[in-house]
Amino acid sequence: MLAISVVIITFNEEKNIERCLLSVKAVADEVIVLDSFSKDATAQLCAKHGVTFIQREWEGYSASKNFANQQAAHDWILSLDADEALSDDLQKALLELKKQDRLQTMSFNRLTNYCGTWIKHSGWYPDKKIRLFNRKTTQWQGTLHEELNIPKGEVVKHLNLDILHYSYYTLEDHLSQIEKYTGIAAKDLYNRGKRPAAFKMYLNAWAKFVSHYLIHLGFLDGTAGFKIAWYSAYATYLKYKKARGMYAYD
Repeated sequence: MLAISVVIITFNEEKNIERCLLSVKAVADEVIVLDSFSKDATAQLCAKHGVTFIQREWEGYSASKNFANQQAAHDWILSLDADEALSDDLQKALLELKKQDRLQTMSFNRLTNYCGTWIKHSGWYPDKKIRLFNRKTTQWQGTLHEELNIPKGEVVKHLNLDILHYSYYTLEDHLSQIEKYTGIAAKDLYNRGKRPAAFKMYLNAWAKFVSHYLIHLGFLDGTAGFKIAWYSAYATYLKYKKARGMYAYD
């Protein structure tokens, strides 16, 4: 039977990590957690579940994930975020594939829970993610939005089952994340010499709202769908505003 190393990166994930670890228990032959010196109970919860727990200064998503993959004992990597968990059906399917020695690079759906509501539209589902791969041929790349560099010609099998993503528990969580990622995105624009025109702050924000709420049927997700569209538009506006602000100090 083929072996799988589950790899997770963490920082202050006491709210999520135990759910994630329990969901991979039947599938994982080992679990590697790379932690950026959490200040909460993340370390204690990981110790409770007997994972390989490594602490290392944060180097960015791709560099951290690639380092963690290299600490694994097995070449087949199942990469999860701490706020994710395997659905019961996905657990069973992966276990069966292991028994049949039928692992290959695979993608799965990601079903997101937003402030208590499962989001089935809004451009957030099925949100296909490649998460199972062989580390000998595949690595993470990118600084802002990390992605897997799949070898040319390799076939990625999609398994139509869900990773459960517990994204935001409150609107405050969402706003905090927006503040963090718009800063990173604005700096990326600035470093690439991209100075957005003023009208982009408004036009692109409006386009983002329309995309989430109308084109991707966010209205079918009810109040949660409206909030996702609204805050996504705000994030777009804020990214460009921050980028323009950086040029003001040149």
